[in-house]
This record gives sequence, structure tokens and C-alpha cells, in this order.
Amino acid sequence: MTVSLSTLEVIIREAGDIALSYFNDLQNLEISQKSPRDFVTAADVSVEKFLQAELGKHYPEYGFWGEESGQSNNQTKRWIVDPIDGTHSFAKGQYYWSISVALELDQELIVGAVFAPALNDYYCAEKGKGAFKNGKKIQVSNETDLGNSMIGTGFACLRSHLEDNNLERFCRIAQKTTGQRRLGSAAMDLCLVADGQLDAFWEQELNLYDIAAGALIVQEAGGTITDFKGNPGIYPKQILVSNGKILNELLTLM
Repeated sequence: MTVSLSTLEVIIREAGDIALSYFNDLQNLEISQKSPRDFVTAADVSVEKFLQAELGKHYPEYGFWGEESGQSNNQTKRWIVDPIDGTHSFAKGQYYWSISVALELDQELIVGAVFAPALNDYYCAEKGKGAFKNGKKIQVSNETDLGNSMIGTGFACLRSHLEDNNLERFCRIAQKTTGQRRLGSAAMDLCLVADGQLDAFWEQELNLYDIAAGALIVQEAGGTITDFKGNPGIYPKQILVSNGKILNELLTLM
């Protein structure tokens, strides 16, 4: 069955309305911990339940993998969903959080959509058909000089116990670049690279549901995705996304 991008957008925007209903009433938001420093809110659960039900109703042949509910049904052809990427930002009333939905068929990403409800920015891509933001085609930046680049990364506290926790890597790269951003949603960060707002982004120890949709959007916008050694592919545990023009300089610092 062919996925209708317009139907998918309607579903995701409705999920965004659910998320915003919680976001606009944060003083009553229920927050719990999955593990130390790893938060989940009632909004995460509610949005994921809605997406699982609606996607299942329209596309019953596809399985589902959600951050909160785990994997169910057919995992060779599946939706990969992060209901709220950037939960901590969401709970603090910040705007950089997003809903991420990707369709993967036989380990190949086919469709990706990332919606930032608080910003009303909707990014989407279909394999081989380009990437779009709010209906307009987007592409990665043309920056060729790492010294003039703006880069993004992340420092999840869940990685604080690791010897390689990204701090040393960040210090090396920060000294070589003009601007650094840490916005709190990997899905959004990838979309900002696709849109030319960031020239590169890297992070480590992520999960596929954090980056699946954004990765396809970046690729369709002309960007590159590798691990820290330059091997092409989508590696959640070690992902480096760029406009392609500053990739080699970045790899020397990774």
C-alpha cells in the first residue's frame, strides 16, 4: 500500500494538537522516570497511543516501534516513532521538541516526517523525492569552511558515566567553528541541517527512533550521514550529519 503523505501529515498534526494540549498546561503535567534522569510524561504516552492507533487504522499491514511502547507486529515493515523527541525541553516549556515518524520497509527508510508543534514547522521527505519544510523544498547549506560553520550536538545526561561522553569531542570542534548549538531534540537537529540552519550535527548513543525520520530528510536534502570514521550509513550510536562540504574537516576532529 502506498502511504499518502497528506494523510500522514493530518495524523501527525493531530498528534501535535494532543501534545500542545499538555504543553499549554505544564503545571498539571504528569512526569515520571523510566530510569535515573530519563523522563517520560503523560504527553509522550498519549501521543504515542494516538499515533499507533491512527497509523494502524490507515496502514494495518505495517508494524510499529515506539519509544514508549516498544515493538509490535511486523518489524520488517514498520513505523518508527518518537512521540516527543526532547521530552526534557517539552517539560520545561521550551519550544525545541518534536514528533518524529518514519516508515521503514526491509531496513530501508521510505518516508520521514518531523513536526515541531510549538514552532508549527513540519518537515517531511519521501525517498527519491526531495525534502520539504512547510510545503517548500529545502536543501543543505553551501558552507565549505568549517571555521565559518554552525554545528549542533547533544550531551544526554544518560551518557555521563561513559568515558567517551562527547565533552572532549565538543571542545575540539567548538574551537574550530563559529557557532555551536545544543537544542535538545536530535530529530529537530537533523532537520535544521537539512534546512541549512546548521551545517553539521553529531551525537552518540542515540536510538533509531530518535533519528530515523530526520535522517531521511537530511539525505533527501543533499546531506551526508556517516559514523565518526566516515563510513556511510545511519548509525544511531555514532551519527555525524553534514552538508557534505565540511565532512572531511569534521572527521579529522571526531
